[in-house]
Amino acid sequence: MSTRAPRRLERRKEPITPLLVTNNCPQTIWPGISTQSGDGPKNNGFELKTGDTRNQTVSEDWQGRVWGRTNCSFNDDGTGPKSGSGRACRSGDCNGILNCQVGGDVPVSLAEFTLDAGDGHTYYDISLVDGYNVPMAIILQPLQNASLDDIPPNLIHPSCEGTAGLLKPKGYDPYSSGQPDFLRTNSTYPLPFEQQVNDQQVSKWCPWDLQQDPPDKPGDGVYPYPDDNIQRPAFNPCFSACAKNNRPEDCCTGPYNSPTKCQPSQYSKNVKAVCPDAYSYAFDDQTSTFIIPSGAGFEVVFCPGARSTNILSTESEKMRQLAQSGHVSNGNSQSTMMKRFRADAFRRSGATRSIRLDGTVLTVTFLATACVLGYAATF
Repeated sequence: MSTRAPRRLERRKEPITPLLVTNNCPQTIWPGISTQSGDGPKNNGFELKTGDTRNQTVSEDWQGRVWGRTNCSFNDDGTGPKSGSGRACRSGDCNGILNCQVGGDVPVSLAEFTLDAGDGHTYYDISLVDGYNVPMAIILQPLQNASLDDIPPNLIHPSCEGTAGLLKPKGYDPYSSGQPDFLRTNSTYPLPFEQQVNDQQVSKWCPWDLQQDPPDKPGDGVYPYPDDNIQRPAFNPCFSACAKNNRPEDCCTGPYNSPTKCQPSQYSKNVKAVCPDAYSYAFDDQTSTFIIPSGAGFEVVFCPGARSTNILSTESEKMRQLAQSGHVSNGNSQSTMMKRFRADAFRRSGATRSIRLDGTVLTVTFLATACVLGYAATF
């Protein structure tokens, strides 16, 4: 995919970029945030109860990651676990403290961002290269930037739903099921969903030996293949082959440091079946990286619901246009539909509201979204 910089048209002038984190999971999540470059948010770790959203800001050139921690228990001041020492969270832990200073322990699902690479592009992805623990989606916030507002929303909002019990049935349509603005899209611009896997397959996609907490080995201690008759945990974080084994052939290092030498493992193949838009191993960027003009804010949603998206493969030509030129070629009919989509979004929002983020007022058009989960997973 080409990385030629698009023209920067009507670049947003505010010196801050919103980074929102929303928890739609049945249980509390403790998000973690790490900054690789630029100015990160004030809080790099916090508690987020079901249905809550935390608004923060980062610099326009921020590069960093967002992940979810589960089953956490901290002491009163958040400087360590509630009792003893070591880990405070079952997955995604960051040295046992609430306000993360380092990245999360693997296995962990990651939302990765490079907001301005210096070439006029923003790059972002959902990465399972280090493993999987919580479903997530990424939603763009165009923030009155006309060059971003004209991008069809069903091209830029990836979602990964890889947890048993949270996956909706094949053919599920969120727009006619009480979620008309699912992930800031609608029936005019519907998200393309993966339609092959079912909930039983999702419950067993993680290779047996890569489970964080596999059931006890039966018999003489040999892992069973196949293992269809052995009950797995309801909440089952999964290591990637690289994170678990640290072998050059799995991590694409040493003599395997090229796309021709490093091939996807069984873990990576399973990831692409369950979450087609997610990064599965080091050289998977062609089918996992989203590239748009710089200038947007973002929202990370844990447990978004519905099914995983399949945007990059089903809309490959449009995504190529977007990466190369910063826009998608629209006929008159599609341009008219975009105007109607924006008008409908504004009417449903009720108004354009001002919100205060880190002491600065931004004017943002909000869509009323609801993500109803019909399953209470145990985190």
